Amino acid sequence: MESQRNLLLIGFLLVSFLLYQQWVAYTQPEPTPVETALTTPSDTDALPQASQAGEGGIPEVTTAAPKSEAPAVQTLAPANRLVTVTTDKLKVTIDTLGGDVVHSDLLEFPLTLDSDEPFTLLEQTSQTRYTAQSGLTGIDTRESRPLYSAAQAEYMLADGEEVLAVPLSYQRDDGVMVAKVFKFHRGKHSVDVEFRIHNGSSQPVTTQLWAQLRQTMAGESGSMMMPTYRGAAYSTADSRYEKYSFEDMTDKRLNKQTQGGWIAMLEHYFVSAWVPGAEDNNEIYSATSSGQGIIGYLAPATTIAAGADQTLSSVLYMGPKDQAALKLLSETLNLVVDYGFLWMLALPLHWLLTFFQSWVVNWGLAIILITITVKGGMYRLTKAQFTSMAKMRKLQPKLTALRERYGDDRQKMSQAMMEMYKKEKVNPMGGCLPILIQMPIFIALYWVLLESYELRQAPFFLWIDDLSVKDPYYVLPLLMGGSMWLMQKMSPTTITDPTQQKVMQFMPVIFTVMFLWFPSGLVLYWFVSNLISIAQQWYIYRQMDKQEAKA
Repeated sequence: MESQRNLLLIGFLLVSFLLYQQWVAYTQPEPTPVETALTTPSDTDALPQASQAGEGGIPEVTTAAPKSEAPAVQTLAPANRLVTVTTDKLKVTIDTLGGDVVHSDLLEFPLTLDSDEPFTLLEQTSQTRYTAQSGLTGIDTRESRPLYSAAQAEYMLADGEEVLAVPLSYQRDDGVMVAKVFKFHRGKHSVDVEFRIHNGSSQPVTTQLWAQLRQTMAGESGSMMMPTYRGAAYSTADSRYEKYSFEDMTDKRLNKQTQGGWIAMLEHYFVSAWVPGAEDNNEIYSATSSGQGIIGYLAPATTIAAGADQTLSSVLYMGPKDQAALKLLSETLNLVVDYGFLWMLALPLHWLLTFFQSWVVNWGLAIILITITVKGGMYRLTKAQFTSMAKMRKLQPKLTALRERYGDDRQKMSQAMMEMYKKEKVNPMGGCLPILIQMPIFIALYWVLLESYELRQAPFFLWIDDLSVKDPYYVLPLLMGGSMWLMQKMSPTTITDPTQQKVMQFMPVIFTVMFLWFPSGLVLYWFVSNLISIAQQWYIYRQMDKQEAKA
């Protein structure tokens, strides 16, 4: 029978194994890009029009678009094609060729701590590309894209103004007119994109709205100590949330039919997403082009009679992984905050963490409070664990005597041990079960702290000015390692094997080294958890000693 100390070791190893599994899931290898650098690909590449087999398998619309007067698109659009829009949340650049969003700054999120430069989500440079495209089949084609006109080059949400409309217009030679209107809202990272179509021709026009995100596949992703996902994701009526990595795109093109749904590009803390109509039957597709991954959707076909008008719309989100804001756009879009298989535990823990922060106005203090709450809520399990360990330690002399008595006769040894456990009213698994019950809660809290964008650049006290990065002076990891060593010294041990003793002695050192690169918010959580365990352990053993003295 393994000692209770061995069971603790098994618990630690199981936690490490589960975390390793999550790391593997989050850090899928990036595919090697087709080219090491962008070579000025055309914007019309991989648009959702599939008269050729491929490009997502999307049917072509028979309405033909005239050749665009616009020149071939280069990687960097000329300044006279760019429209800049500034609100309280966003600074967005729109290319009038196709009306694509080619740049977006998140004004509330500095690029680095104490930086005046905002975090850039979408961008188009000579080396990287991350853009949000949308259009109408039959008007946007691989051969030509509409060159919209804009009334002005700059728009700004004025004080007291709640909505800012940015209209772009385009007219074909046959009389079909399209107004592409971007509606920005105060206090929101979402943008309503409307296509207002007037069929001024003499024939019916059939078209489909499409929207897609395209991003350079090569780039930074998560690390072992910061296991984050960078790539695409989508939702369908059958699958609430599915990641579709750049490697998946390279291996196989996505082609899903669904009612509603959404498509997105994810990175740590931030997301861009297109959300179509919830009642529409949409087609979700993917493609790759010139080292870029593409995920998009195609809305159902709409026929516009001669002389008639029609409005088609979608929503573009560019911002943090704000669960409340995302859920307003789609019932499942908040799942981009990926807590893995323990999401049912992580969601209430995130709510509790946010509640504490609203009370103490400090995310570090909120982490301390939620750790106290969780450890306090599991006190009965902790007491059962330590009580069982203490009882097993007191039985160690009797166990040693049984081993000497029965030698290598394991069957008789096991029978004698079980009789002794029954007589002494000791459950040999009593110290293991509480650990196994607690582990899912602690792992879920780990992912809450890792995934919560609110911790990005959130200060604590003194030298900890960003809870989402490692402690610059490694003070917290060292304190955590010291608390783990103290907790180990206080714990009763029944280990007699010298090799096992050495392994246990090195556990605090191993964990300290591992935690040197962990985000300080996570290290703070483990440190406080250890301190609470030490206090609980001391109190439980003291109460047991008092009871024995009275007896």
